[in-house]
Amino acid sequence: MDGTSSTHQRVHWDGAVNAWKIAGDVYRMGRHEWVTGAGWQQMYDDGVRTVIDLRASRERRQRDTDPEVPDDVRARIAVVHCPTEDPDHSQFGELFGPYLKDPAQYGDYLQLFGEKIAAVFKAIAASPGKVVVHCSAGRDRSGMIALMLQRLAGFTDDEILQGYELAARGINERHRTHGAPHAHDPYLPGEQLEAMLAERLASLRLYLASVDVAGFLVAHGVSEEELSAIQAKVEADAGLPG
Repeated sequence: MDGTSSTHQRVHWDGAVNAWKIAGDVYRMGRHEWVTGAGWQQMYDDGVRTVIDLRASRERRQRDTDPEVPDDVRARIAVVHCPTEDPDHSQFGELFGPYLKDPAQYGDYLQLFGEKIAAVFKAIAASPGKVVVHCSAGRDRSGMIALMLQRLAGFTDDEILQGYELAARGINERHRTHGAPHAHDPYLPGEQLEAMLAERLASLRLYLASVDVAGFLVAHGVSEEELSAIQAKVEADAGLPG
């Protein structure tokens, strides 16, 4: 890992895309299928024992360009499927378009899929060792879980905003260098990227002013014991703020 800032650290597991430390013993990244066999070994050596996949079932597939990973290497880390959404919900397209991609949508997303998001936190609480959460790009679904964890860890709004910005820049660079243009999320050059980020960071700041993470989790069935277990995971580092 390298220190991008005192709070945010990029993680270098071979093949992992947009991989960052969230807080304490919890990390985030894009698709786990991008990680090579060597990367899975590095994750294991770093103490990761659980990967939580936030994607819908139909997103979870091997692509021709994905590396082959030996079963015995992957098997040492549990992959838990814990989708944050139901893309077939009647309101999904109206509220989020093809997928969640803007912090302005987070409030509606939590309201619509509160039970599913709470289940992610229950899975984090139950996970032994270190935990990785991932979606597809490693930006919004994993970013929403990340900001909630960082709020519990005592991060400031500015630190949380920086984490979102780093992830947004990270996947934008991936789109620049890999494959055909993304159908809904193409690479944005210079000024276009900065304009998009300014808008989304402003939306995220508004969202942070309104969210009560602990209250949300308890209201959706996360027990005090589970909340304590989550808190212990995100506060595992002595150097965390707050």
